Amino acid sequence: MAPTTWDEIGGFVRALRGHGYDEIVDTQGLFFKSALIARMARGRRHGYDASSVRERAAAALYGIRHEVPRNLHAITRNRMLTGRALGYAPDGPIDFGLSRNRFADAAATRYGIFFHATARPEKEWPEASWVALGRTLRARGLPLVLPWGTEVERARAERIAAALADATVLARQALDGVARLIAGAAFVVGVDTGLLHLAAALGVPLVAVFVGSEPGLTGPMGQGRIAVVGGKERMPAVDDVANALAQIV
Repeated sequence: MAPTTWDEIGGFVRALRGHGYDEIVDTQGLFFKSALIARMARGRRHGYDASSVRERAAAALYGIRHEVPRNLHAITRNRMLTGRALGYAPDGPIDFGLSRNRFADAAATRYGIFFHATARPEKEWPEASWVALGRTLRARGLPLVLPWGTEVERARAERIAAALADATVLARQALDGVARLIAGAAFVVGVDTGLLHLAAALGVPLVAVFVGSEPGLTGPMGQGRIAVVGGKERMPAVDDVANALAQIV
């Protein structure tokens, strides 16, 4: 979890600066969330140049800047930047190096996951749509689980679960626990959020619900079965999501 107190922040900075690195690569390109952290680390700092980076001020914090076209998928951009920083050309299909079997609990009951939460409100799918989807999926006979990360997200999860007979709101978990949860799922339905991309990296069948972002630039990629519905300013209907899920699971 991210540092939340000044003591934790200070400890994080000391630990970060306690190591020397040959190369530091910031693929996020955000001033406070990534570039400033990269600047604190000791080593040669690589990032996007001012024409390529998401937040222009971030480019000033890199020692070596690389031009990478902005109209490419984020994963392609990340691979290109990393390749240029480390001196190789990315080639072949994407391999995240993650094994679903290694993380999953083989003895666990089959279940589906709803990733209803995301950091930006414009990426959210309406609560009523989540409830309607849960009721549509009831015939599958699989329980649903709803993770959360903030109190606002917990309250939303509880409202959705209260309207469904077979949904459970989980206790808040660390990232490794969430990874195991995802790996053991029969399917995932989620909005554009990091945990959805983790599901794609693990090869879990998923439906990505896009509302406020462009899937051609940030859609999930992986070796598993993936369906994408909606798009920037294109709100998908419940039937669109249910039909997409039926095609992959």
